[in-house]
This record gives sequence, C-alpha cells and structure tokens, in this order.
Amino acid sequence: MLTAHALGSVPAQRTAASAEGVSDAARIAAEEVSDAARAAAADSRAMEEGRTLTPRVAAALTAAGFPRHFVPRRFGGEAGSFSALLASGTRLAQASASAAWCATLYAAHGRLAAYLPEDGQRDLWADSPDVRIAAAVVPPQGRARIEGDHWRLTGRWTYASGVDHADWVLLAAWTGDTEPREHRVFAVPRGAVVVDDTWRSLGLRGTGSNTVTARDVLVPVHRTFTVADLAHGRPDGARCHNVPPSMVASLLFAVPALGAALGALDDWQAATAAKRRADGTRAHRTPRAQEAAARSSAEVAAARHLLEAAARRADHAPVTALAAAENQRDTCAAVTLCADAVDRLFKTTGAGGLAEHDPVQQRWRDVTAVAAHAALDFDRAASAYAEASCAASGEDLR
Repeated sequence: MLTAHALGSVPAQRTAASAEGVSDAARIAAEEVSDAARAAAADSRAMEEGRTLTPRVAAALTAAGFPRHFVPRRFGGEAGSFSALLASGTRLAQASASAAWCATLYAAHGRLAAYLPEDGQRDLWADSPDVRIAAAVVPPQGRARIEGDHWRLTGRWTYASGVDHADWVLLAAWTGDTEPREHRVFAVPRGAVVVDDTWRSLGLRGTGSNTVTARDVLVPVHRTFTVADLAHGRPDGARCHNVPPSMVASLLFAVPALGAALGALDDWQAATAAKRRADGTRAHRTPRAQEAAARSSAEVAAARHLLEAAARRADHAPVTALAAAENQRDTCAAVTLCADAVDRLFKTTGAGGLAEHDPVQQRWRDVTAVAAHAALDFDRAASAYAEASCAASGEDLR
C-alpha cells in the first residue's frame, strides 16, 4: 500500500500516523517507501553509471507496494488512489528521480493491465500482485495479426522504462490491414522478448528505458485489449479503473519532477550555506542567492499545490472532458514550474555545479528529461483546455 504519509522523515510519519489513527499497515507501508528512498539514495551513482535500477532498488520498490498499487483487490492489490501515489512517488523522487519514474510507471502499468480480460489478469497476478510491468504503448511500434486464438506480435519498441527488472511487458501494435486500424496492447512475459541496451540519456539515466524486440511472439487473445477500451472504464472496477487516461496520464509522469525539484532545493540550500565568497560572505546571504531561493521555492510550492489538486480531482471529481483538461493543464504547468525553479538553482551553483556528480546538476538533468516527455507538452494541454472549457460553456472555437 502507498500512503499519503510517505512524505517526510520516518519519525514524522510515525507521529502523524499515530495522531490520525492510521493503521499499522499504513505505517509499515510508509516506512517501506522510506526504505526504498534510502536504497535509491545509496545506489544513485550506481544507477546513473549502470543506466538502470539496481536489483536492490527494484526489490525495494516492490516491497514499498508500487507495482501492486493499482492492481485490483481481488488479486491482492490495493486499487489505490492517485493522491497516495503522488505522495509516495514524490518522497521517493527526492532521493532518486529515476527510481521514482520506474516506481510510478510500474504502478501505472498495473492500472493498464487491469483492462485485460479476466483470464489475462489471472495470468499476471494469480500468484502475487507484486508483479513489475514495463510498457511501450504510445505510439504503437509493432504489428500483429490474428491466428486462431492467438495474435502473432512482431516489432521493436523504444523507451520501455524499468524493463530490465520487469516480469511482464505491455507492447502496443497496429492491427488490421485496412482503416480503421486498432491500437492494441499485448501483455508479454519479459522472457519472451529481447531487451537491447540502448538507453543513453541526459537525464533519468537510471531508468533503464531500453528497447524491446519481439519476433513472432504468440500472445493469447485473453492477454490483449485496445487503447479504446481505456476510455470506457470497468463497470465493476474501483475508481482508479474508471478514470480515462486523459485525466491521469500527465499526472503520473509529473510525479518525479516534483520530488526532484524538492530535492534540488534541499541540495542547493545545503551547498550554498556551506559556500563562502572571496570577501568571506556566505553565499546564501547574497541578494542573488536569496532571490533564487525565494522564487524557486515558491514555484515548487505552487507546483505541489497544482499536482495535489489534480490528484484529488482524479480520485473524486466527476469524470468530464473539462476535468480531464484541467488536470492536463495543471500537471503540465506544474512541471514547467519545477523545471524553471531547478534551472534557476542550477544556474546559481557556480563552477562546482558543472561537476559530473553534483547533486543539483543531476536534479536539473532529471527534471529537464521529465519536462521533455510528450505527455507534458503544455501547448497540447492548452489546446485541450481551450476546447473543453469552450464546450462546457456552450461556446464554439471555430
């Protein structure tokens, strides 16, 4: 279980949990998220240099409950909330944006897999809900054709984050030779595909977002669904299985940016407080440093409020086109604020910030990489918001 109490130090979590009557299970989950954060912090350099999660971190993410977070309860999962995932993912990202990126996506891909037919879900979770699932579903990069009660899947998919430690992979392909084609997703055991070591990146280096190749892999019909299915929800499902991708996709990708920005503030403040200028003045006393601290901390605080509001909307608000567009708007704006804040901090670190393993530089690289994701394109979010807000008010954009 991922809990909203996962933010902050372990002693603070225990105090808050006791004061609010939170269950022992919730406290344990919070402590396990903190354990994962400590493991990620300790292995941060190893993940950067190895360009993938370490086995210890992958196991810690599983122990913290990220893969099971959106798994249906009938399989022992949590069918959890977006607010809890935001809190726990943010806490983890303060230690490592790469670990949080994979953790959040392991959760998100469990949510997608819940749209498989019942037999397909059973293939994944009959023995345990703690199944790590990687994915490459947008855009569809493979091709598939039906052969009796199986699909034959072939293709090459880039950017499958966390695939080195995954048990299953969701891969998308176009099906059909004539229009309209189907954008179909297939659940494939990790052992049935080849993973090519292709991930060389500016930021999020530890995510192992490598390339997956499948050659004539046979997938049973009960291990596939269409992307169109995601818009219809599950009549018998929990709230998290009845929210369309347009309402939550950008939120899930935004989580690591918030945690990395909070971590950048901490790292920058510690480094600046320890630094003295040539005249003996402490660097954090200078007007430039004070302005950077004030502006960047305000931007990160604003981003946090926007993302928390988007998570609450995803958890509780009526599902409408306007609510989905508001979430896209707010999450993209939040990531822009985080990117601007960390960029300012990085530019005021001085020559020391250029060192390869400088923590603020790493945060800057990670947030820059998150902000480059297509799901966080503000222009696209602005267009969707304009359309939805005008439709809600009865106006016509044409």
